[in-house]
Amino acid sequence: MRIYPFYNMYMEILLDKHKQELIKNYVPTDGSLKDLAFFFDMLSDRTRLKILSALSICPMCVNDLSALLGLNQTTLSHQLGKLRAGKIVDFRRQGKISFYYISCKAITDILLTAVQAAG
Repeated sequence: MRIYPFYNMYMEILLDKHKQELIKNYVPTDGSLKDLAFFFDMLSDRTRLKILSALSICPMCVNDLSALLGLNQTTLSHQLGKLRAGKIVDFRRQGKISFYYISCKAITDILLTAVQAAG
């Protein structure tokens, strides 16, 4: 048992040393926490979640996304720009048309897990 300073008070740690070390090694650094908070902030908007849900099925162009989701193209382009800045979606050009897609499978997995957890 060790005693650690905490806000000018001393608190007794009840966990064994092995679990304490696991926690110290598992909790992300401040920089990683900032990135993680930004990532989840990107997922906290209903419109962006709607877009990501559609893109989890297949890559789509702005025109199709707009028509299928009932969003105007200005709003859609703005939200896609935010998702691109957050590296959550990317696009590829096919002639004059840009097709947007979720940038990695892990994001789709996170969305699916969140839907299951939300019930």
